[in-house]
Amino acid sequence: MHRLAVLFSICFAANSASADGLNSLILDQVHRMPSGGKYSTSHVAKIKLQSSAHFESGKFFVIPTKPYVSFCSGATYLVFIRTIEQLRDSGQLKLDYATLNQLIIRDQHDGEGVWGRWNANGPGTARLFYELGLGRNFTDFEQAQPGDFMKIFWNNNVGRRESGHSVIFLGTTQHADGEYVRFWSSNIGMGYGEKEVPRSKIANAIFSRLETPANLARINNAPATDSYLGSLLRKNSNFAEARQKCGI
Repeated sequence: MHRLAVLFSICFAANSASADGLNSLILDQVHRMPSGGKYSTSHVAKIKLQSSAHFESGKFFVIPTKPYVSFCSGATYLVFIRTIEQLRDSGQLKLDYATLNQLIIRDQHDGEGVWGRWNANGPGTARLFYELGLGRNFTDFEQAQPGDFMKIFWNNNVGRRESGHSVIFLGTTQHADGEYVRFWSSNIGMGYGEKEVPRSKIANAIFSRLETPANLARINNAPATDSYLGSLLRKNSNFAEARQKCGI
């Protein structure tokens, strides 16, 4: 029994180190992103996003160019793609062409493909992570680590009437008026960059930690469109359903 306990501890530590390594890689990609620009969800911003992550000769080139016109889910998705490409470059991850083709940003509707899931209303990133087994989702701030993907809900609505923000969690800090949450994204009024807000302003949040990026290959056997995410532009949902749909 003692030997089994030791082996379990070693395996647990190895898995934790691997997760920490991916979070560190995500943070490195955040630091390599440009700063500033303009937050916009216009057609121009979507065209800029597509051109920033172009796929050529089996490789993603994620190079945002001025003027930096961006929006939150596009910003976090670019960091996600940069992380995947860095893992491929270093030989730590192998993905076939069919899977890489699924990562391309096209004009997907909410819930369609990888980008359409990530960009959807509701818990898009978390639902994708749960569906493909990319990593675990959770809501406890005490478990959160810098480099976790995070969906902030500014109100208690999920779906048609929600107000949310796709970000990368950087930590928390204490101020005289209470605890603040730090994150990186494309933010209204500042574009790409770090921001902090009082935790009291966040109604709900879901964290998603990248742990098994090789499972991206599962998108090839997934439904073309996630019906739950695809419905959230029209449907009112709630946080309890979001948790259930993300395996929390």
